[in-house]
Amino acid sequence: MKWTGLLILLLALAACENDLAEIEALAENYSTQVETAKEVEILYSDSAQVRVRVTGPTMLYHLDRGAPYQEFPDGVVVDFFDDTGAVTSQLTAQYGIRYENKAEVIVRDSVVWQSNEGEKLETEELIWDERRSKIYTKKFVVITRPDEIIYGHGFEADQDFSYSRINAIEGRIKVEEPATDNP
Repeated sequence: MKWTGLLILLLALAACENDLAEIEALAENYSTQVETAKEVEILYSDSAQVRVRVTGPTMLYHLDRGAPYQEFPDGVVVDFFDDTGAVTSQLTAQYGIRYENKAEVIVRDSVVWQSNEGEKLETEELIWDERRSKIYTKKFVVITRPDEIIYGHGFEADQDFSYSRINAIEGRIKVEEPATDNP
């Protein structure tokens, strides 16, 4: 009787077989190097005041020890706040990535920055250098203001967009006519 139970157990163990391809596919789906978060909201503050809010439907956090980064493959929205906590401008893009060690954020694909004063910047890529507090691109940009449209190849601004410079400017710019002193 003892031998019969042992024989059945051995036959049952011998009958179990795992397909190596199935195991590898399952391991790929559960990577320990990437954390996935849904409906993400990240707040950046300075002196206990929120300055920037980053939101996105999906964030992938790549846990590479040498160069960790966060990726927003399904789009990203960035709200900028003033000292009173009011939103001053908003940036949207179809893709975003933040390299932690470089302190650099890159947004790509249909990038639009819109201020409350009616200014709008459109480009295919913007880079935010967190250490230098600068935003820039070498790509083509379109800046729309209430009375003008400016085109350029390259753009640089402070991170709060209080100062900006456009390279290789062309477009329609409003110019005040000089006053004449004819009686």
